[in-house]
Amino acid sequence: MDDKGFINMIKKQILYIVPVVILIAGFALLPLNKEPEFKTVDEIPEFILEYQVNDTIKVLYPEDKNVNETILITELLQRYHYNKVELGDSLSSVVFDSYLKSLDNSKLYFLNTDIEKFEQYRYQIDDFLQQGNLSAPYQIFAVFKERYYERLAYVNTLLDQGFDFTLDETFQFDRDDELWAGHADELNETWRKYIKNEMLGLKLAGKTDEEAVVLLKKRYDRYSTMIQQYKSSDIYQVFMNSYTESYDPHTSYFNPTTAEEFEIRMSMSLEGIGARLMKDGDYTVVVSVVPGGPAFKSDLIHDDDKIVGVGQGEDGEIIDVVGWRNDDVVKLIRGDKGTTVRLKILEAEDGISGTPKIISLVRDKINIEDARAESQVMEFLHEGSTYKIGVITIPSFYKNFKEANNGTKDYASTTRDVQDLLAKLQEQNIDGLMIDLRRNGGGALDEAIELTGLFIKDGPVVQVKDFQGKIQEEDDLSGTVFYDGPLAVLTSRGSASASEIFSAALQDYKRGLIVGEQTFGKGTVQQLIGLQRYIPKEKEKLGQLKLTMAKYYRVDGGSTQNIGVLPDVELPSAFNSKEFGESSYPSALPWDQIRTSNYFPTNTITSDMVLSLNGKFQDRKLTDQDLISLLEDVERVKSNRQITEVSLNEAARKAKQEADEEARQTQDLLDDEMINTETGSTGIGKLKLKDQYLQEGLLVLADLVAFTDT
Repeated sequence: MDDKGFINMIKKQILYIVPVVILIAGFALLPLNKEPEFKTVDEIPEFILEYQVNDTIKVLYPEDKNVNETILITELLQRYHYNKVELGDSLSSVVFDSYLKSLDNSKLYFLNTDIEKFEQYRYQIDDFLQQGNLSAPYQIFAVFKERYYERLAYVNTLLDQGFDFTLDETFQFDRDDELWAGHADELNETWRKYIKNEMLGLKLAGKTDEEAVVLLKKRYDRYSTMIQQYKSSDIYQVFMNSYTESYDPHTSYFNPTTAEEFEIRMSMSLEGIGARLMKDGDYTVVVSVVPGGPAFKSDLIHDDDKIVGVGQGEDGEIIDVVGWRNDDVVKLIRGDKGTTVRLKILEAEDGISGTPKIISLVRDKINIEDARAESQVMEFLHEGSTYKIGVITIPSFYKNFKEANNGTKDYASTTRDVQDLLAKLQEQNIDGLMIDLRRNGGGALDEAIELTGLFIKDGPVVQVKDFQGKIQEEDDLSGTVFYDGPLAVLTSRGSASASEIFSAALQDYKRGLIVGEQTFGKGTVQQLIGLQRYIPKEKEKLGQLKLTMAKYYRVDGGSTQNIGVLPDVELPSAFNSKEFGESSYPSALPWDQIRTSNYFPTNTITSDMVLSLNGKFQDRKLTDQDLISLLEDVERVKSNRQITEVSLNEAARKAKQEADEEARQTQDLLDDEMINTETGSTGIGKLKLKDQYLQEGLLVLADLVAFTDT
C-alpha cells in the first residue's frame, strides 16, 4: 500500500485502538542492514565507569535488533505522523528531558553532576535515532541504576536510625519544580523526609513503629528485586516512548511483551477488574475504567485514582505497590474470574495527602460489549410542574464488527440499542431526553455518526484530516429524525473521542443542549503498526508502533482536539483542563480550525435559550441546597488537590485527617437527609437521587422543556 492508501484506512476508523497491521510499500530504501553503532562493554565512557562501585550490578545493553527497529520507527514518524515535526536539535532536547523524567520523575536519584555529564547528549539524540545508535540512553540508565542502589542502601540506614514525629517539619511531595540535588547530603535530606513521610503514613494507618519498619524494608527489598529484573527491552521501551510521545501523547512504542498484552486487552477476553493503568512517578494511576468490567459496575474506583496496595481474597495481606513497575502491579490485580482482589486506593479528589481506602472487587471476564446502553425514567416536581425525563446512559460507542460483517441480525450496536430504548421511552410520553456520556471514553466512529442520525435529518457529522492534509467528511445519510423532542447531553472530563464527536455535532446543529463539564479533548486518530512486517529477515520478534495519523474536526470547522467540547451550561468541576484531559499533556496537539462543512443547523437550541438556562442555573446556586452542597464538595476537592506538601508532625497530620473525615461524614449525612426528603425546592429528592451531577442536569433539561413549551 502506498501513501495514498492510508486515506482509506482513516475512513470508518475506530477511536479506541484496534490491533491492525499496516503494510507500506517503499521501505526497501531503509538501511536495514546497518551495523550497530552503540558502544561495547569495553567502550563505556569513563564517567559511566566511575559509578560502577558495585560489581554485582548488571549493566544492560541494546539488542542488535533495536538498531534497525529504531531507524524504522524514526522513518515512520517522519513520513506518517500527523504532526510534521523536524527531527533536529529542538526535538532532541525534548526527548532528552522526557527520558530523564521517565527515569527520575521526582528528582530523587540523579545528582546535578550526573545531569551535567549527560548534557553532552542533549543535541545528539536526533542524530543517534537516525543512526540506530542507542548508547546514550543505556549509559544514562546505567548511572540511574547505580544511583537507585545507593538510595536503597540509604533507606535501610534511615529506618534503623528511626524518626522524631514531634518535630514541626513538612515534606514537599510535588517535586516538579524542584532542582536536581547538588550533592549527596542534599539528596539524603530529601530522602530522610521522603521515608519519614512513608513511615508516618503507615503509623496513621494503624501500624506500630516496628511493623512499619518491617513493611518498608520489605517494600524496598522488592524495589531492589524489580530493578534487577529490568531487561534490555524494558529500557528500550522507556526510551522509545520518550521519543514517540514527543510527537503527541498517543503515539507510543510497545515492545513485544507489552504488544502481546495489549492485544490480549483489546481482544476483550482478559479476566480482571477492567481498568487501564499507567505509571506516574511512584504511583500506579487509573487511566480509564473499562465499560462492562467489575470496576465500572462497582463505581468504587475512577479515573486518576492511585492504587497503592493490592491484596488477594477477602483477607489476604495488602501488598504495598508504591514504586512498583506498572506491569508487576497489573499482574497482581489480574486473576481468575470469580476471585476477589482488594485494592488500597488514594481517590483522585483527595490527592496524595488523602487517607487511603480499601475496596473489594470480584474479577470477571472483561467484555466491552457487555456494557450496553441502559435507560430509566425520572419523574419529579420542579417549580410547580411535574416532569417525566428519559435518561439513556451510554458507557461506550460499541459495535460487534465481526457479527455485523457476518450478517448477524441482532449484533451489539450502540445506535440500535438506543433506538430501541428511545422507542420504549416515547411510549411512556417523556417530556425530554438526557443522554449521559460522563463515563464514555469513546468507541466506534460509525456508531457516533449513526447515533447522531437519530436526532438530525441528514448531513455531515465529522470531518477527518489525515497526515497528508486531505479532508474527508463522514455523513449521516438516514434522511429521517427518530426523536425530535427536547434533548440534552450530560458530559464530563472523561467524555472523549466518539463522545466528543457526537456531542459536538448536536451542538453545531443546535439540536441538543450540552450540560456538564468540558470534555477530555482527544481529537486524534491512531493506527497500530506491526514492525516485524518491514524487517521480515529479523529473527527476533519486534514490537509495535501506535501512530497518530489523523485529526477530527467538527462540522463548524473547529477541532475537538485539546479543547474538547465546551458545555452550553457548565456544571461545577473539581478538575481544570491543566490537571486532567488532553491539554494536561505537554505534547498534546493544538486546537485548530479548518473549513466549515455545508450543514444546516436545526436551531432547536437558540442563544437566547442558552442565556436563559444559564441565568436560572446561576439563581439556583444561591437558593438550591443540593447545588450549594455540590459546590462545597467541589471546592473541598479543589483545595485538597492544590496541597503540595504535608506535615511530618504526627499530631498535626492526625488532626488534619480527622478533620477531613469529619467533613466527609457530615457531607454524607446532609446528602442522605436530602435524599430522604419527600419535598424540597426542586422535588428531585423524592427520587432518592444521590447522583448530584445527573440531578442538576435533569433540572437544566426541565428548564429547557419549560422554555420550549412557552
